[in-house]
Order: sequence, then structure tokens, then C-alpha cells
Amino acid sequence: MREKLHIIGGGMAGSEAAWQAAQAGCPVVIHEMRPQQGTFAHQTGNLAEMVCSNSFRSDDSEQNAVGLLHWEMRQAGGIIMQTADEYRLPAGGALAVDRDPFAEAVTARLHAHPLIEVESGEITALPEDGQWIIATGPLTSAGLGAAIATETGADALAFFDAIAPIVYADSIDMDQAWMQSRYDKGETEEEQKAYLNCPMTKEQYEAFIDALLASDKTEFHEGETAGYFDGCLPIEVMAERGRETLRHGPMKPVGLTNAHKPEEKAYAVVQLRRDNKLGTLYNIVGFQTKMKYGAQTEVLRMIPGLQDARFARLGGIHRNTFINSPRLLDDRMRLKSRPNIRFAGQITGVEGYVESAAMGLLAGRMAAAEIAGRDLPPPPPETALGALVTHITGGADAKTFQPMNVNFGLFPPVDGLKGGRRGRKDRYKAYTDRAKALWSDWLATQEVERA
Repeated sequence: MREKLHIIGGGMAGSEAAWQAAQAGCPVVIHEMRPQQGTFAHQTGNLAEMVCSNSFRSDDSEQNAVGLLHWEMRQAGGIIMQTADEYRLPAGGALAVDRDPFAEAVTARLHAHPLIEVESGEITALPEDGQWIIATGPLTSAGLGAAIATETGADALAFFDAIAPIVYADSIDMDQAWMQSRYDKGETEEEQKAYLNCPMTKEQYEAFIDALLASDKTEFHEGETAGYFDGCLPIEVMAERGRETLRHGPMKPVGLTNAHKPEEKAYAVVQLRRDNKLGTLYNIVGFQTKMKYGAQTEVLRMIPGLQDARFARLGGIHRNTFINSPRLLDDRMRLKSRPNIRFAGQITGVEGYVESAAMGLLAGRMAAAEIAGRDLPPPPPETALGALVTHITGGADAKTFQPMNVNFGLFPPVDGLKGGRRGRKDRYKAYTDRAKALWSDWLATQEVERA
């Protein structure tokens, strides 16, 4: 196989696409603008750098759709999941990783692969020929974004994505905070104590909400609109929706017992999750924010246990661009107007690290197959990857298309199972059992074709 596959963007999707294509015998060139051209959110020039949370969310492949997505990507030999497993941190049933070693390892493996080249520099125009995957993510450069908008004949869609603050562990007051995963979830003591908890009384919570609402916030530029993704709302936006919203969201107190005062029930609890293997950094779970830096330090230090907090990184907010995939892409993830170009990752309208990498996995395999003279159909819609790609390439309504995490609502129903909450456990297990069988069959067919 001599024709090269070119991939623009070396994030989660681009890295996974390159790995999958190269493992199939296809030469690959990754075009990554960093470190020559940086972004405000990235800190390094590493491939697969994590810029927001360090969590890949639930790892439960029997009862959770994202856990099922993990399972399918592992079965496909995905570099993102393989490396995440090697650098995982305790997270109470979730898959969290030590972000810097993770990105460094992915970068080293891609550079070491004999069929992968990495070229630095920004690409600002859509290529006329050759096989390409655009996996530039939510921070697509202005030049390339303009070229995409010109080609598609539509204004770029956008929402705003916010980053949570990271706290130095040694600045947290452990006389007030304690370690516990919600409902003591996890098979080991380390997993059961994967989260750091800061309790609030009703009075403290009310004062916190008042300060949050009154704080100075980042203003949007003229012409920008705040179409937030509901799975990543800034805390002040949640507070604006109702004073109790945070207490029923990231600050919910359920499943937790204060180790210092077990007889007292907290009115609200702020959780922090370990952000690196050393345990020196913790990110504040669900606390994405658009508060200005000075306001952040003042408001966040109102949290009991964080009154003397020092911050390794404060929160931020950025524009997250994505295309109207149901209108623009075919079911092989190709741009209908230019079928030599595929899109993958968050720019297609999936949300989350794992979902982005999953779309890279499919795009890389599909492009490699096409270069080899084969047609690779999408996986069955009953699988996690199949449900996602079906959603973005036609399952969603193009008129109301918004970014989406993987969830069982995207899966075709299983006949004969009860609906509602009571039947949920059996229903989810049926979804995952069916998906695993069909995904294994889909992978096996490709192995036969290659042989």
C-alpha cells in the first residue's frame, strides 16, 4: 500500500486514526500545527494532549454506554485505550489517567511507528486530492475553519466549552475534606477513596451561590453566542438556572459520609479527583467555569477545605466548533462535496475524549480500507461506535443538531424488555451483550478480508 493517508490534527481522534490506519498497513502523515502554532488551551506540543478533564468517564462495559465504547475500542486495538489503561489513576469505577505521561506515551508510540510521519505546521486550505482526515477538534484554526465554512456553504456552528480548575493537593485542608468515592464505589480501597470531598452547610452553600452569581465573568466577543453543551456547563450558568441546580448536579451530597463528622449530613459536597499519578494535583469535578481568574480564586476559596487552595491551573472557556455532520457527511464519514476528505473527532459533533477517539478509529479504518481498494461499511448501529456514527451521519435531525455523548438513547431498542427505571439494569445488559457480539463480528469480517 503506497498511497499515504494525511491526517490534519494530532488530538485524540487524529492519533487514533493514524494508529488504526498504520496498523492496517497504510502509510500515514499526521499534520499537527502545535507547537509552532499553539492554542490557549494546550500546554504542550504532545499528541493526544488532554486539555479539560483527565477522565474517560465510566469503565463499566455492562451498564454504561461509554464503558461499552471503551470495551469496543480495546477490542479494536485502540492506542488511546491501551495507553489510558497503562496510565490509569484510581477514580471509583471511572477511567481517569495521568494526563502528561499518557500524552507523552501516545506521542512516542506514534513517532516510533514505521508507517507514521508527523509534520509540524498549520494547514489552512482544504486539499484538492489524496485521502485526508480532518480531525482538528474544537479548536480548529481560523484559517482552516474558514475554508471548511466556505466549502460547506454554511456558517460554522459553535458552542462554548469550559475547563475546570486544578488544585495543588498539599494546599487542601484535610481536617475538613475527606477521601471517599460516592457510595464507596470500587473494588479496592484505593478506588473506594478515589475522590476528595469538601462538605458545605446550607449557609455556606447559599453564600457560595451568591458569590458565584455576582462574580466577574469572561465576556463573549461581538457576534458570538453561548450555545453551551449541557454535559459541560460552567458552574455559574448552572447556578443561573436555579439556586438548587448545583446541589443536584456536581455538588450533590448523596452517597457520601463525612469522615470527620459522620453524624452530620452535608447540604452540598464539592468533589475533587486526582489529576496525576503522584497525587499532587486534583481537579474540581464538574467545575468548568468562565469566571475571571481573580474571581475564581476568591469564590473557590469559599469552599470548606479549599480556603488556602493554590491553583496549578485556573478554569477557562473556549469556542468549540463543529460541522453539521448529518447534512454534510456520508455514512463513511466523507464530506459529500469532497469525498476524498473525511472528518473525525469532536468537529463531527461528538462530545468527549472517548467519543472523539472512537470516530478517529472508524475514520482511520475506513480510509485505510479505501486506499487498499476495499469498502468498509460502518459498524452495526446496535454497537456503541455504530450508534455514534449513525447519529452524526444521519440519525440526528440536521436542523437541531448539537454535540452528543454516547448514550443508550442512541441504540435501537431490544424487543421484549421493560421500559422505565425498574427494567433499566436488564435493558442495559441486553444492549451491551448484543453490542459486544455484533462488534466482534464486525472486527472479524475485516480480518478475513485483509487475509
